[in-house]
Amino acid sequence: MSEFVVVTGNSGAGRSHAANVLEDHGWFVIDNLPPALISKVGELADAPGSTISNVALAVPGGSRVDQLLAAIAELRGSGKRVRILFLEASTPVLVARYESTRRRHPFGDMGLAETIEGERAALEAVKAEADVVIDTSDLNVHQLRDRLVTMFGTDSPGGGMQTTVMSFGYKHGLPLDVDIVIDCRFLPNPHWVEELRPKTGLDAAVSEYVLGQPITATFVERMERLLGLVMPAYVQEGKSYLTIAFGCTGGQHRSVAIAEEVAQLLGRAGHDPVVSHRDVERASTSG
Repeated sequence: MSEFVVVTGNSGAGRSHAANVLEDHGWFVIDNLPPALISKVGELADAPGSTISNVALAVPGGSRVDQLLAAIAELRGSGKRVRILFLEASTPVLVARYESTRRRHPFGDMGLAETIEGERAALEAVKAEADVVIDTSDLNVHQLRDRLVTMFGTDSPGGGMQTTVMSFGYKHGLPLDVDIVIDCRFLPNPHWVEELRPKTGLDAAVSEYVLGQPITATFVERMERLLGLVMPAYVQEGKSYLTIAFGCTGGQHRSVAIAEEVAQLLGRAGHDPVVSHRDVERASTSG
């Protein structure tokens, strides 16, 4: 049985680049596919003698939303595993991208910003159905590629929920494409310990300091109980991806140590999480 990923989202958010990345990693990719042809591709992929296993369908954001959702529902109704990858970006970023390429936006002939907002509103129903949403506003092509490879590069049909544990710094902005955000700024900050300040949560001394606090032990124990409750429920509901983000002020110390600890807890529980430290390589100024 073939597996499908429908790549869609805001025009200019990186759909074609995502399609190229998936193609480089063995997916059979069709770009600019009209929604009306999705079911036909599904039939061809499962035809006798077909060797196609993983299919990525890149659908333009300006497509008819009702047709797209109906086609996805039909594909899922045939028993295939179908996931939706939704790419988005902020309006100022999309305006800058279109102005730099001088391309016409496919959604309409209004002012560029107004056209982008109109498409964004039209796509809300698709975004609500998405298995994973990636905001590409602050991602370069290499960072987007890394995110996609993490999610799809080693994926296999019928695989379970892919889990990512992330650390970040609030001073550098909230990550927009995560499912659960936990604020770790209530924990004692190693930044105020002079010998720990230049280190990160990946260093044993910092990790021992953070995890050795009495409040941390209670927090980790309750976090483990929470994840023990929600992880099986997410799997049962058919969620394909889950990203848990832990934040502290600078993304250097507390969030890094906690993310590493939680990843180990998930590993012992039978999951295989990917660990990502978004801001650990930035200069540490506040922990």
